[in-house]
Amino acid sequence: MAEARRAQSNDRTDLSGARALIVEARFYDDIQDALMEGALAELKAASVAHEVITVPGALEIAAAIAIALDAAENKGRPYDAVIALGCVIRGDTIHFEIVAMESSRALMDLAVARQIPLGNGIITVDTEAQAWARARAGELDKGGDAARAALAMLRIKRRLTRA
Repeated sequence: MAEARRAQSNDRTDLSGARALIVEARFYDDIQDALMEGALAELKAASVAHEVITVPGALEIAAAIAIALDAAENKGRPYDAVIALGCVIRGDTIHFEIVAMESSRALMDLAVARQIPLGNGIITVDTEAQAWARARAGELDKGGDAARAALAMLRIKRRLTRA
């Protein structure tokens, strides 16, 4: 298996005033806490304000994001980036494949259609041990990775859309 590598970004595009939305699926609370810890640390380090919405499972994340984006836009306080956090652990049925594929597809469709910087932190694993290795900030830190991805995309968007 290939080693995980994090590319360092030299992009220092200003993120002042940015607002991020985190939508988390609280199916595995303890694993979710670890994912959230990593994401929040990245947002804090970037001085990006955030709000959190909790949904029952990974399949509900994209719909909640769409609803929240519309509501925030209607209130005149749009989100600048979105982070999706959740955990899907393989079971004995094909439900795992459905949830993993459809949640990912829905997030990608949403990011492209809405042109919203989005970090996908829904981990899809075979075992609980794999989930922990990916969730913990001291290990693979997939919550932090999702936040870093969303912020990187926001920097690109801001840099390319400057007047």
